[in-house]
Amino acid sequence: MSRLQKNGQLNEMKAQIRSMPKWLRPSLGKASDISTVQKIIKQRQLHTICEEGRCPNRGECYAQKTATFLLMGPTCTRSCAFCQVDKGHAPMPLDPEEPQKVAEAVELLGLQYVVLTSVARDDLSDGGAGWFVATMTAIRERNPMAKIEVLTADFWGGRDELGTEKLSVSQARRQRGRIEVVVNAEPACYNHNIETVSRLQRSVRRGARYERSLDVLRIVKELNPSIPTKSGLMLGHGETETEVVEAMTDLRAAGCDRITLGQYMRPSLAHLPVQKYWTPEEFEQLGAIAKQMGFSHVRSGPLVRSSYHAGDSMEFKIQNSKFKS
Repeated sequence: MSRLQKNGQLNEMKAQIRSMPKWLRPSLGKASDISTVQKIIKQRQLHTICEEGRCPNRGECYAQKTATFLLMGPTCTRSCAFCQVDKGHAPMPLDPEEPQKVAEAVELLGLQYVVLTSVARDDLSDGGAGWFVATMTAIRERNPMAKIEVLTADFWGGRDELGTEKLSVSQARRQRGRIEVVVNAEPACYNHNIETVSRLQRSVRRGARYERSLDVLRIVKELNPSIPTKSGLMLGHGETETEVVEAMTDLRAAGCDRITLGQYMRPSLAHLPVQKYWTPEEFEQLGAIAKQMGFSHVRSGPLVRSSYHAGDSMEFKIQNSKFKS
């Protein structure tokens, strides 16, 4: 790419940032607190979705000495069109010391509520389910009082184009077995995001399927109804309010207890453009609808993300007042 082209792209991204609504300006947090968290993470060569996904809330979360750990390396085997996480080449080998490193970081940060997520690892025989459990075990050994929320991929681990009906049934069985491995470790909450409405799944979530994701939440409830389940959507891909409400209805039908609704923000020109910036008032309205549907914990606001204030009270809250213009 020529310097002229690079400058053109940079100018386009700057123009997009300038045109963003003022309610999408995140809290930066105190530099000293941010440095403390980053030092603990980087010294152990760990990864967080906060950094790899360029979360707009990372300054605020770091100021509260919390982070969402990204397990199994920073490279994903999927190629979702909205996500900043690295993709397109072979993922890193697993670091055998990662579970212990995460446990040590949790202890140093004094976390009482820990969120573990991962890239999709379709290259692993169990999709990484056992790695979640190994990390949870390590955390509990050093931090027995810590509660652990997991945010997993769908654990499908196969390409649909290979598939006959027989293969699909076989993959579904493996998916259930992998989910069961994590459920048996009894996380405080099991999160799996559908990300967008049914109509937009193929363009936004390449390699994932809407019903398959709903199945993850259904399976968790079948295996252990006492574990709260959670999912989230990123708005701004061209969905309508009716479609969002339909997606929330589908989540409740799958037994989903908690929900997060946030605004999609384009990470780069290589990612899907934003079709709409939903207003704080629209998020407030959707949050109220979610409460009426029976979700036990609701986060609905422009800067809300999957793990935003994950360890807060399980009562109903709509966290968007701070974003109002």
